[in-house]
Amino acid sequence: MDILYKNLLAFSWQDLVMIAIGCLLIYLAISKGMEPSLLLPMGFGTILVNIPFSDALVGPIHELYSAGIANELFPLLLFIGIGAMIDFGPLLSNPKLMLFGAAAQFGIFFTLCMASMFFPDFRDYFSIAIIGAADGPTSIAVANKLGSQYVGAITVAAYSYMALVPVIQPPVIKLLTSKKERMIRMPYEQKAVSKRTRILFPIIITVVAAAIIPQATALIGFLMFGNLIRECGVLDSLSNTAQNVLANLITIFLGISVAFNMTADKFLQVDTLLIMGLGLIAFIVDTAGGVLFAKFLNLFSKKKVNPMIGAAGISAFPMSGRIVHKMALEEDPQNFLLMHSIGVNVSGQIASVIAGGIILNIAAKLLGG
Repeated sequence: MDILYKNLLAFSWQDLVMIAIGCLLIYLAISKGMEPSLLLPMGFGTILVNIPFSDALVGPIHELYSAGIANELFPLLLFIGIGAMIDFGPLLSNPKLMLFGAAAQFGIFFTLCMASMFFPDFRDYFSIAIIGAADGPTSIAVANKLGSQYVGAITVAAYSYMALVPVIQPPVIKLLTSKKERMIRMPYEQKAVSKRTRILFPIIITVVAAAIIPQATALIGFLMFGNLIRECGVLDSLSNTAQNVLANLITIFLGISVAFNMTADKFLQVDTLLIMGLGLIAFIVDTAGGVLFAKFLNLFSKKKVNPMIGAAGISAFPMSGRIVHKMALEEDPQNFLLMHSIGVNVSGQIASVIAGGIILNIAAKLLGG
């Protein structure tokens, strides 16, 4: 009884708050279905590392963090699974959709400027900005590679807002578009994409991106390798494994490993709330950037595009593409934008990884200087 009493007294209010946060993440994962494969292990890991005298922090969770997060292994392996899930067919049928994916990354650089006003260390505000990539693995990889002290908060923000895309995006889209614009129809002309093109695409993207931004080689390379497994046609069983078993297993390890940075002394800071706020701004500006870019193109184009597809340029695949399609059907039941919005959505996946490489490239020059 003395030992039990002593252990109970060892709990500080900060420990209890973090345990409550862990329980909240588990609740959101189970009851609200918000990124359950990541938030559930992250929530349970948060509970484990905030129990006084726990051996989890210095034992298995520390080992997982060192083996998979400190060297960016888990995010990169997860990219193989994500790449195997993506069908670049709609993008290859209409390559100009890549422009919308690029435009929807504006939130990253806008947030970088804002975060620089609050955080003195460029490694921190560069890492916070990448929340705008709407890509959890990229956020973790960049933040960890830069050595940010806010990896835990950045991860929670990135994945939470990815899950909240159906809540965040529609109001922004409606604010920036008229009903008439949302009703613009875009007939889909299906074009055959040869197997050779599908195989060459990931190879060419990897070589070109790596040549321009060497710091993006691992990020884009593992994503494209996963896609090559999907498209080569001789590794179907491996492709299915990458999409399901590998992606799910790595996500679990990723979630519980990130909890290493979810201790009270690292997480319970005013800076955490600031990071959450900046992350929300990044998602909003990403959405606005894509929509406004589409509206800008319509000023010079005879063949109008529905501005809503610009919002699908964020990397939250396939949620953002489906949201745009759903909003189009609400305005006009005969307006099918799914293929266009998914094409923009997969382009956003590529653009977000390249944006992460640009951030790392700039940071490398600052460190070198």
